[in-house]
Amino acid sequence: MAGQFLLNLFIALLWVLLQDEMPPRFSTFLTGFIVGIGILYVLHRFYGTQFYLRRVFAIVQLIFIFNWELLMSSYVVLKQIMTPKINITPGIFTYKTALETDWEVTALALLLTLTPGSVVMEVTPEGDMFYIHAMDIETSKDSVLRSIVKFEQAIMEVTRS
Repeated sequence: MAGQFLLNLFIALLWVLLQDEMPPRFSTFLTGFIVGIGILYVLHRFYGTQFYLRRVFAIVQLIFIFNWELLMSSYVVLKQIMTPKINITPGIFTYKTALETDWEVTALALLLTLTPGSVVMEVTPEGDMFYIHAMDIETSKDSVLRSIVKFEQAIMEVTRS
């Protein structure tokens, strides 16, 4: 992955040198970088590795998924708070995760804790089971489980690609 990025920088620098502009412009370098991305995308299968921007796209996708879940859970929590009579049943449930590494488990726990309405209370020492507190166990457990599945898939795309 780092080799592909360095090769892309080399292509961009070569593009700038072949344009023979005085002084060299950043727009020319950017054009060369974009051309290099296209060249490397076409040739990446010959390297035996994945295209290096795939992980960047997966990170951007994870950020968008988190922002969407943050917005939706904030709406649900705000709706519950704004009702005249609060009728919630807080509760704790467990979730067995498919994530394996410490980084993946930590990222999932942080993403869940940052979304309103749920808090990861504890992770087992093996790192495969979460104890999650939900603000309203009856209505928000299903939405929290859907969020967990989305987060897990996005985290696996980032770390295992």
